[in-house]
Amino acid sequence: MATLMRKFAKRRCAIASRNIELCFPELSPEQRESLLRKNLFHTSMNGLEMGMCWFQPHWRLKNIGDVTGLEHLQNLDSGALMLSMHNTTIETMSAVVNPYFTKIDMMYRAHKNPVFDHVQRKARGRHNPECKMIDRNDLRGAIKVMRSGRILWYAPDQDYGIKQGIFATFFGIPAATITATPRLAKLGKAPVVPIFHRRDDQGRCQVEILPPLENFPSDDENADVQRVNDLIEAQVRKYPEQYLWVHRRFKTRPENSEPLYGKYSKGIRKNS
Repeated sequence: MATLMRKFAKRRCAIASRNIELCFPELSPEQRESLLRKNLFHTSMNGLEMGMCWFQPHWRLKNIGDVTGLEHLQNLDSGALMLSMHNTTIETMSAVVNPYFTKIDMMYRAHKNPVFDHVQRKARGRHNPECKMIDRNDLRGAIKVMRSGRILWYAPDQDYGIKQGIFATFFGIPAATITATPRLAKLGKAPVVPIFHRRDDQGRCQVEILPPLENFPSDDENADVQRVNDLIEAQVRKYPEQYLWVHRRFKTRPENSEPLYGKYSKGIRKNS
């Protein structure tokens, strides 16, 4: 599958390779190539699992993964911000977790293709008919569902520009990071509960729910944003082959900084 990706998704492969080079400078070229091959395999699996989770009957999805730490959600007496990340098991994670809770909503980025976006919304929502799909720009809607006692799934680890964010380091590199995480937690009056996921050696999705973050948000928004990046980076380092490196995490650059993706830097955002 990695070979097919290199043939038919050259741009994405080149971006993944560049991200690995940027984030793991301590690795030799041979080690980075090995990591890239493994990552392309897991990325390909994500595509296959997307079709499985979107269209297969529910009875066939009952035994595709496991969840630990459910008590951290079950013991809540309020809504919550469920902090996650873009691993290659993002679709299976939803199918594994949703049967345990009916009050989970999802914050997501609408797809540019309206037909695909419709299919995506419908397919992801079928695991939980009560699930609301909330556009990432709809902060009022996000706050409303948490204040009503619901759980909002949210992943802030992609580059959405700098207009509503700051530069916080990710793998030692300045990365445009939205400041919505502490703001949502504060305005939604909700604890932040990390949830991480990965694919085990048998191909099953392992989901781990951690205890709510302590002293979050603090009085220092910048420190809170950096804390989120550090938390996600620590998880990526555990299974770096399973992260979605195909996205340009560093496409927005600080003032007077050079683009990092060569000919794939088209559409790059500047700090303005």
